[in-house]
Amino acid sequence: MSKGKKDDVTGQSTTGHSWDGIEELNTPLPRWWLWTLYLCIFWGILYTIAYPAWPMVSGATKGVLGWSTRANVAADIKDHEGKNADLVTALLATDMDALPADPDLNRYATARGGAVFRANCSQCHGSGAAGAKGYPNLLDDDWLWGGEMADIEYTVRHGIRNDQDGDARYSQMPAFGEMLNRAEIAAVVEHVVSLSNAEYDAELAATGATLFADNCAACHGETGLGDRAQGAPNLADAIWLYGGDRATLTDTVTNARFGVMPAWGPRLTEADVRAVSAYVHGLGGGE
Repeated sequence: MSKGKKDDVTGQSTTGHSWDGIEELNTPLPRWWLWTLYLCIFWGILYTIAYPAWPMVSGATKGVLGWSTRANVAADIKDHEGKNADLVTALLATDMDALPADPDLNRYATARGGAVFRANCSQCHGSGAAGAKGYPNLLDDDWLWGGEMADIEYTVRHGIRNDQDGDARYSQMPAFGEMLNRAEIAAVVEHVVSLSNAEYDAELAATGATLFADNCAACHGETGLGDRAQGAPNLADAIWLYGGDRATLTDTVTNARFGVMPAWGPRLTEADVRAVSAYVHGLGGGE
């Protein structure tokens, strides 16, 4: 079929194509639609010239206007820091233990620290700081290394058991599976269960008490109340980092635990370290 033939029904020219006897009409697009398309193409060309647009090997084309979202964010951050410069100076100069005595400064530090916490710490401790299995709850008063402002700041700055900071808090529980047999470990676990007033086998716990005194009391204390200077947990308060059921306790005694926290001192500014320490202290568990 030749192009331009008129359709008998509509009187419209056809495209010259036919499928199973069905002919395609050559209906022109509405002019308003065509002009809109042309304007969009023209606008797109101008945009790619004026703004960053085309991806390259190591970046994108800059655009003649030199516009940059990163530059705008950096300018906003600089403006924000300028407005809070006096508060930052005061935060850096104030002793951490004296911070709560200055309501305005403490309010600023807590607000700033909350932002730092959500960006850097919530991935492990949770958005509400309630922790998870293996990650401490920061809302309670159960602290491995101390919950006073200075203690928290030190922990944030240097971390725990990491290889980045020579001043990191460090303690290591032996894997007693290499020293005690299964029956002895079961007895120690039963004694530990008895410390938190749970139901337990008194005879087995009595056997475990002797083993506990010989192997565990040096760190956890004779009554299992722990030792913050060593980072040894309190075993009598029914607050467990990994779980307090017998199966989990057996795993802990047999294989030990070795949780690691990064040192945030090299990663955060001094003001941010102080601010997040103040925030954590103010969550409810700070002493």
